Amino acid sequence: MLRLSSVRLSSRQFSTSSSLLLAKAKHDVVVIGGGPGGYVAAIKAAQLGFNTACVEKRGSLGGTCLNVGCIPSKALLNNSLRYHEIKTDSKKRGIDVKGEVTLNIEQFQKAKDTVVKQLTGGIEMLFKKNGVTYYKGDGSFESEKQIKVSPVEGIKGTVAEETILDAENIIIATGSEVTPFPGITIDEERIVSSTGVLSLKEIPKRLVIIGGGIIGLEMGSVYSRLGSKVTVLEFQPAIGASMDQEIATATQKFLTKQGIDFKLSTKVMGAERNGDVVKIKVEGAKDGKKEELEADVLLVAIGRRPYIQGLNAEEVGLEVDKRGRLVIDSNFQTSHPHIKVIGDVTFGPMLAHKAEEEGVAAAEIIKTGHGHVNYGNIPAVMYSHPEVAWVGKTEQELKKDGIEFKVGKFPFVANSRAKTNLDTEGFVKILIDAKTDRLLGAHIIGPNAGEMIAEAGLALEYGASAEDIARVCHAHPTLSEAFKEANLAAYDKPINF
Repeated sequence: MLRLSSVRLSSRQFSTSSSLLLAKAKHDVVVIGGGPGGYVAAIKAAQLGFNTACVEKRGSLGGTCLNVGCIPSKALLNNSLRYHEIKTDSKKRGIDVKGEVTLNIEQFQKAKDTVVKQLTGGIEMLFKKNGVTYYKGDGSFESEKQIKVSPVEGIKGTVAEETILDAENIIIATGSEVTPFPGITIDEERIVSSTGVLSLKEIPKRLVIIGGGIIGLEMGSVYSRLGSKVTVLEFQPAIGASMDQEIATATQKFLTKQGIDFKLSTKVMGAERNGDVVKIKVEGAKDGKKEELEADVLLVAIGRRPYIQGLNAEEVGLEVDKRGRLVIDSNFQTSHPHIKVIGDVTFGPMLAHKAEEEGVAAAEIIKTGHGHVNYGNIPAVMYSHPEVAWVGKTEQELKKDGIEFKVGKFPFVANSRAKTNLDTEGFVKILIDAKTDRLLGAHIIGPNAGEMIAEAGLALEYGASAEDIARVCHAHPTLSEAFKEANLAAYDKPINF
């Protein structure tokens, strides 16, 4: 049961407090951060019988993912693709569009905002359903077992006064923030971050993107479809960061065909806004050749970094590594057994679903001492068109580790559903152990890759062989048959290619 005290408490009771505190509560579990990891951890802890609270200062739950990340970007990706297909694909499908097809940018953005509002509000309903106490405010450590929640100016419903939460267990899930580019000032108008690019009020004629990772390529896809001339600047000699190299090469080929220009092995030296134009200075990473580019909008998309600002983590003895991440053991535990850390603020890929799995595992460890996340089976998806999805090992990783493997591939051009959908770009690539035929990795570039990769994850989790997968009956006609055929190709021969 939640216990609140309205008695004014002396600041001497709390070693780091500089003001009188007006409220106090006690919980079994307090989660700091209401993003995918935090809200899932809070709900799971409550379901396990703990008196649970979640502290979030944004004013709405869901973290970066729901508010300014995964969800709004997918809304823009989906709707921009529909717009592009109506303009370019309708005629060959036998659909005559009368009149000019135009974009209503205000409604385009409103559709995105509506989805975000619905989903963030849905989490509040889940908190009520599961009995999670929600504190809108800024959470920080007052001591090893006390969290201070402070009001946040401008946030509707924020706590009325500083509140101290006594907690038997604490889960830190404060997420990440945009990594700044040294020397470049983001104004979220002409020079924007991954947050600002989601809410542009007009379509830029020229969009330059620093960073050829998933965020940059997805946003490049959106605005390229809407009419922008998109240029991607990438320091590395290839795009896609953790993608399998063959898949990354194919991805660049498809995106280039869609009109996106790539400047690889390119170092950005600086950028500044001059009125409505942004000037970007670059030079070749290998040859040092200098060049100046102009853009109407510059997107800085060089990644994200852990967010622990104002948490007072180090003051209570939590270790921070050189990358700004909180250090934990295999049970998400810090130097204090009752304090655990999950999600972007610690090791591993910065993915919402990775954080969610950790949230469940952390809550279960508090309850039973046992919890598990298979870090070798965390899927990744890029929602371009065609989509790109992968899980498990890449070909370059297997070569580096000296693991003998076999490759099976099947193109969507030979898949009947892809053919009927007039959507045949891409292929499925399967990597299996050369001796046992066990699945080691799966890489898909093609329609619905993000949905299809789940089958690969299930197969990896249960140690399936390529033959096991290929002998499972797949419905016809479906895109998933390409996955079956690629597994056939890995250990024997495909039927339909």
